[in-house]
Amino acid sequence: MPIKKDIIWRVGAIYTLVIIFAILIVGRVVALQLFEGDKWRSKAQSLSQRDVIVSANRGDICAADGRLLASSLPYYQLRMDFRASGLTDSLFRADVDSLALCLSRFFQDKSAKDYRNMLWKAKYRTKSNRYFLIHRKKINYIGLKKIKTFPIFRLGQNKGGLICEQENRRIQPHLNLANRTIGYLLEGEQNQQIGKVGIEGAFESDLKGVDGISIIQKMSGRWLPVNMVEPKDGNDLITTIDVNYQDVAESALEQQLVKYNAHHGSVVLMEVKTGAVKAIANLGFDEKSQSYKEDYNYAIGEATEPGSTFKLASIMALFEDGYVGPMDSVDTGNGVFSYYKEKMRDSHEGGYGKITVQEAFEKSSNVGISKLVNDHYKNKPRSFINRLYEFRLNEPLGLAIKGEGIPSIKYPDDPSWSGVSLPWMSIGYAVQQTPLQTLTFYNAIANNGKMMKPGFVKELRYHGDVIQTFDKEVLKSKICSGETLKNVKNMLEGVVLRGTARNLRNANYTIAGKTGTAQIADKNKGYKVKVYQASFVGYFPADDPMYSCIVVINRPNKTKGFYGNQVAGPVFKTIADKVYAMSYSMHPIKPDDASLEPKVPVSLNGYKNDLDKVFDELNIEIANKDIQSEWVITSRKDSIIEYKYRTIKKFMVPNVKGMGVQDALYILENAGLKVRVKGLGSVSGQSIQPGAYFNKGDHITIDLS
Repeated sequence: MPIKKDIIWRVGAIYTLVIIFAILIVGRVVALQLFEGDKWRSKAQSLSQRDVIVSANRGDICAADGRLLASSLPYYQLRMDFRASGLTDSLFRADVDSLALCLSRFFQDKSAKDYRNMLWKAKYRTKSNRYFLIHRKKINYIGLKKIKTFPIFRLGQNKGGLICEQENRRIQPHLNLANRTIGYLLEGEQNQQIGKVGIEGAFESDLKGVDGISIIQKMSGRWLPVNMVEPKDGNDLITTIDVNYQDVAESALEQQLVKYNAHHGSVVLMEVKTGAVKAIANLGFDEKSQSYKEDYNYAIGEATEPGSTFKLASIMALFEDGYVGPMDSVDTGNGVFSYYKEKMRDSHEGGYGKITVQEAFEKSSNVGISKLVNDHYKNKPRSFINRLYEFRLNEPLGLAIKGEGIPSIKYPDDPSWSGVSLPWMSIGYAVQQTPLQTLTFYNAIANNGKMMKPGFVKELRYHGDVIQTFDKEVLKSKICSGETLKNVKNMLEGVVLRGTARNLRNANYTIAGKTGTAQIADKNKGYKVKVYQASFVGYFPADDPMYSCIVVINRPNKTKGFYGNQVAGPVFKTIADKVYAMSYSMHPIKPDDASLEPKVPVSLNGYKNDLDKVFDELNIEIANKDIQSEWVITSRKDSIIEYKYRTIKKFMVPNVKGMGVQDALYILENAGLKVRVKGLGSVSGQSIQPGAYFNKGDHITIDLS
């Protein structure tokens, strides 16, 4: 009996445990379904299904004529899956030598033997050989197409093991051209590239597009796409920048910076009627490369004491308040005048004596302008400052591009105001303006008093269709009276005809503007060290203004020169001359010329097939047309064009003189040279003489004129 009870007790205990365990299982199942179901279903789905972000193509930034200024191009990282299902040992061993040879010739960094050893080791001696890195260098699409023709790789991913990981790079085809204004991308969240600077940053939301999502699911051990939300490409942005004018501006600025060993400089060229910025160059000296580069947007971001270019505002205030007229006189004495313990000096030794107000402006007399302002506003300085505020000189321009410098014109109740504040402010000291703010003020004079907001963008396009246009924006409809406008326009022309900028006079068209020479504070030593800023700002043609322009050069070598007309003026004149030459609307054809018979045009040397098509289209007779030469020299004889041989020999520097830049670049780069272009026009010179031997990768500079 005891044995029976013992057996019953044990069976009962086991049964009870089984029941309890079953209840726990059922309870756990219920809990999983009701309370943790979503969590575990999501976990299961993540193991068999995942979302992959499909990046949208970033929009292009283009010049006014549609030429690319910034674009995203695909680059590829090459990897190899040595466990690819079709990559058998026999296939690999049969073609590994050929593949190694092709890789060696393509990358040109290791021998074929080294590549073979690398591939062999990755295949048979490395455990983690699923995504083996072939080369650290990322290649472009053209290179990828060539790679896909190599042995093994041409069999595709499943059989050849080739894996191409794509990433987009933002490329600026014109390299340094308006680099800081176009801007660049910085690393953002989830390794995405985000525009932070310049136009890239200002129009980030328009350019970036909308990313898509690809849903992939694991099936039979492989991830396969099952659904996809397509990405929406970014909009293309058409700027106001003219590539030709931009090239002229940067070349002219760099040449002058080098000549005067200046620290940095900026140029802005603006369309008078619309405020559209046609060119903006910012170059600073780079210690590492010992050359000038676009390192900061000085034209937009650097607010400094403008110096004598500010005298225009002082004269306009005097005219607007009716205190003086152009023909009134002012006594500048011997060119030195004291305000309390501070001495005001004219650059002209001995002074100008008694001169008219107009002459004081044209000769840029510090004493003359400061005496006029001090005499009439000394007891009511607020009236003078209020006039400057009415000219909108104390307000930022409100640019879309970030980083605009803040203008500064202090009010008389400022703690730093003193008895010398007024005379020094009248000649452009103790105030701060950026180059673009100064140009906007002068542009308003050229535009009959209407102040336009500087613009950098014309249109937004999506796949070629215009979706938004950016209209010109007026900041102030009239900055002064018509009488004041008439007087200051005449005085600005006088600066070039009779005053400090006589070296800028031109026989073909008139220039109006103002020179500026300011002693600015050194970054570390303040005014104890004499550091200068030279500038010139104006517009042309003066009788019917089409373009305004400012040139500011900071810290030129004072032993070589530092005056505005000497350092900045020549840059303005070079730009104005080139723009005038390229803008046919400024110099229309004379009636006498219109009746002349058309002549055979001057032709650049170049590619024979292209020239044949052009001359056939123009019905121009060609002498020696059957010449057997891919590249030819052209010459004009009476009413026909004659071809001559141009031979290009391997390993010898080609002669590209007289060619257009496109043909010259094609020939030189295909020969293996790295090319730098200076200037605008056809090739007038090359740094390595034709016929000289060279090594692949040597640098050559071609000069255009």
